[in-house]
Amino acid sequence: MFNKMILSVLVIFSFIHAKENQMSIYDFNVKTIDGQEISMSKYKGKVLLIVNVASKCGFTSQNEDFMILGFPSNQFANQEPESNDKIKEFCSLTYDVKFDMFAKVDVNGENEAPIYKFLKSNQKGILGTENIKWNFTKFLVDKEGNIVDRYASTTTPESIEKDIIKLLK
Repeated sequence: MFNKMILSVLVIFSFIHAKENQMSIYDFNVKTIDGQEISMSKYKGKVLLIVNVASKCGFTSQNEDFMILGFPSNQFANQEPESNDKIKEFCSLTYDVKFDMFAKVDVNGENEAPIYKFLKSNQKGILGTENIKWNFTKFLVDKEGNIVDRYASTTTPESIEKDIIKLLK
């Protein structure tokens, strides 16, 4: 009887775990920088580079060869202290940003955005860590919504161009 109970618990746990692993990036809703909630399914069929951005960080630049989705975060050295409206204005006027920008989020900790929890659990950082270390950590997503790779803040979009081109084929 005890063995049947253990087996039942393991089966249930396996089912729950399998369900979690079946989630896709497209299962998430996020808020745009203008406050509108949208489904990530809007990006089905596109190669994505999801980046935690900060307008006061020295790594700010853009590359329009593929879809970049920017999620401002103020968790690193207070480099994104402004409101979403001010972030949008700064990015438009200073960098003429053309990629989609989203509402400011936490990428680590108790209040981290669910999409970032998902991204980090699917692509660990150096030495298997999940926490994001700095602004401009990048997650490459294929056309089917699979998180393909994770890149450090200092990795430029140009240096991962071959990975992106491979996914665009």
